[in-house]
Amino acid sequence: MSDRLLESAPDEEAAGSRTGLGIRLTDVSKTYPGGSAPAVDGFTMDIPAGELVVFVGPSGCGKTTTMKMINRIIEPTSGSITIGDEDVLTLDPVRLRRRVGYVIQQIGLFPHMTIAQNVGVVPQLLGWSAARTAERVDELLRTVALDPGVFAHRYPRQLSGGQQQRVGVARALAADPPVMLMDEPFGATDPITRERLQDEFLELQRRLRKTIVFVTHDFAEAVRLGDRIAVLGDRSRIVQYDTPRRVLAAPADDYVASFIGSTAALTGLGLVRVADAELGPASEAPDTAGVHPDTDLRTALDLLVSSCGERIAVRDGGRVVGSLGLAAIAAALAAHTSSNGGA
Repeated sequence: MSDRLLESAPDEEAAGSRTGLGIRLTDVSKTYPGGSAPAVDGFTMDIPAGELVVFVGPSGCGKTTTMKMINRIIEPTSGSITIGDEDVLTLDPVRLRRRVGYVIQQIGLFPHMTIAQNVGVVPQLLGWSAARTAERVDELLRTVALDPGVFAHRYPRQLSGGQQQRVGVARALAADPPVMLMDEPFGATDPITRERLQDEFLELQRRLRKTIVFVTHDFAEAVRLGDRIAVLGDRSRIVQYDTPRRVLAAPADDYVASFIGSTAALTGLGLVRVADAELGPASEAPDTAGVHPDTDLRTALDLLVSSCGERIAVRDGGRVVGSLGLAAIAAALAAHTSSNGGA
């Protein structure tokens, strides 16, 4: 066996960041000692390399248990799990966890360590040199928009919640893992910080293309972040596993429809770009900052409402290219729903 997953990451200058590896779970179950029924029962799923797959479902359905079996924080009772071409259950669990990035809601930073020391923990455990570790720490702090000169020597208590969460993501990326597991990582932040962190994380993922399993109870977050969504029922039963567009447009059954609930329309706005709407004349645009054509309509609607105006400007490279009003947003959403209704 190649043991490719457990190899130390290559020098970034020589090989660049590693993209994701596919994950396959086959008939995976977990029964806790003394349990009368399995917490997870026969879970089977293929997660494509480089995709962000979101597990969403009610509390207690087994989504976090399923995710934790991938890096064996929880040992499965039966079934098989592979990452790339390697059988996870044959690997040393401690070394496995050092090669799979893990981010949790509580962040879990070591309070007695500086930010640089927190981010450098795993590279040090993997035997990286001090110089290489320091270089990687600085690179990652810049990647998550934290100036190393300002933040590297601070302690977690000196950072805001959003800044601490960025450090948590940086630490998970430190050894350049092909796979990341994220358990409600933004759930403890306020709504504004949470949305900003989601945006920053999406931009990071577009560049890195890691394979990510992301657990949330928030369906809107699942739609915003996921390449695919797995809607889970009791004991991690997969009720629907599909792209956000298909889940929104064609719920598999009443359970999925009820889970989506009344948020479907607003959530759907996050999948449509301003450029997809029929823009009004640039001459009707107010003298405001406006939105870019690639902005999603949900963000545009928020700006329109907060501006208390009838239209907002659409700007590309500083040039006004049109204007956007409520009627155009509604029409674009209706067209999107209609075109995806049979998907």
